[in-house]
Amino acid sequence: MSALKTREQWGSKLGFILAAMGSAVGLGNIWRFSYVAGESGGAAFLLIYIACIIAIGIPILMAEFSIGRRAQSDVVGSFETIAPGKPWVLAGFLGVASAFIILSFYGVIAGWSLHYFLQYFTGGPAAGEAGGYGDYFVNFISSPIQPLFWQFLFMALTIAIVYGGIKKGIEMWNKILMPALAILVIGLAIYSLTLGGAGEAMSFLFSPDWSAFSDPAVYLAALGQAFFSLSLGMGALITYGSYLSKKETLPSAAVSVASLDTLFAIIAGIMIFPVVFAFGISPDSGPGLVFIALPEIFAEMNGGLIFGFLFFFLLSAAAITSGVSLLEVAVAYFMRRFEWSRKKAAVIIGTIIFLIGIPSSLGNGVLNNVRIGGLEILDAADFLASNIFLPLGGLMIALFVGWGWKKTDALRESDFGDTTIGHLWVFVLRFIAPVMIMLVFLNAIGIF
Repeated sequence: MSALKTREQWGSKLGFILAAMGSAVGLGNIWRFSYVAGESGGAAFLLIYIACIIAIGIPILMAEFSIGRRAQSDVVGSFETIAPGKPWVLAGFLGVASAFIILSFYGVIAGWSLHYFLQYFTGGPAAGEAGGYGDYFVNFISSPIQPLFWQFLFMALTIAIVYGGIKKGIEMWNKILMPALAILVIGLAIYSLTLGGAGEAMSFLFSPDWSAFSDPAVYLAALGQAFFSLSLGMGALITYGSYLSKKETLPSAAVSVASLDTLFAIIAGIMIFPVVFAFGISPDSGPGLVFIALPEIFAEMNGGLIFGFLFFFLLSAAAITSGVSLLEVAVAYFMRRFEWSRKKAAVIIGTIIFLIGIPSSLGNGVLNNVRIGGLEILDAADFLASNIFLPLGGLMIALFVGWGWKKTDALRESDFGDTTIGHLWVFVLRFIAPVMIMLVFLNAIGIF
């Protein structure tokens, strides 16, 4: 009982929305969204992506918020509180495991972004004429020391914010970083539209090729990106929801988070694609788009040094807000489970996650020959978490609220009450969301 009385809470609903948005807005909105949209046809992908956010993303987002606020506990404790002795608690453990695995390799990529940010701060990456930015990137990530240092720095910043607590750490920094990121991405998008590729970029993003709608791969890519972008299935939104006062209404918060997250991704696309088209880079350049193709462009464009500096600050700050939410999932669990202080849990768990991430970093260098299921270490960790743990966690959350939780309780705790939209929400969680998630899961593991 004392744990409930002393449990931290957000200082305001705005602080909660910005923190939840910070969890959702990360590398997935800038780095991953750009290359997935590029590989999946642009406008057709975007329309399907928005439909997936509305039809699947928001209902599961609401489910996670409802579970967390009702239980007022970490992701494992939430299921133990609402459904004691039932197997639904596996969803909570999947969330904690996902937090460990995702943050371990996420910290590696975020460290790359921090490195590039500092390079642009001091004059730009020193890419030689021969191999250019491709060789620069490969040489950097294959170094046995450099990526580890930047991964460590990213984890230290993330630990420091979680160490500060809910109001003075997570909420305070999200209130600073999220408005700054919004201003920055809008400003960069406006500047990007002044470049020669704006017309092509707008056509690519907003004029769909209708034939793409007959390609099942585009639907699966869009749903997978929606799931990844909103941080669904990893326990972050249940954990954040648990710090929310019962007096706050959930539907408006869920719609706000999903809308702002989607808007951020679209503006990020408007920021990146005019630059890509203006300099003749293929929009389907894959993951290398951010770390190889864009630096090549920045080197050629007027004001490229400033653009690169601001862009990688944006990428790094977005990564930190997401990293914080992942660390908080694990920290909240260990605080309750072992009665640790927040400071102790943040330092110990953050350090363990850094150590787990070392093989992912070295997998591009000294451990380059190591393969797990045919994949490099970082890619294998990404595949395990993003394609197996997250969909299974999201599936269990949807099934729990749809079938495992008494319907009247779920409707009451969600603030929908006995309304048409409330019953539609439960219907989606019972039938539509599970089927769609299973399709993505089966596609990811090569069955469908």
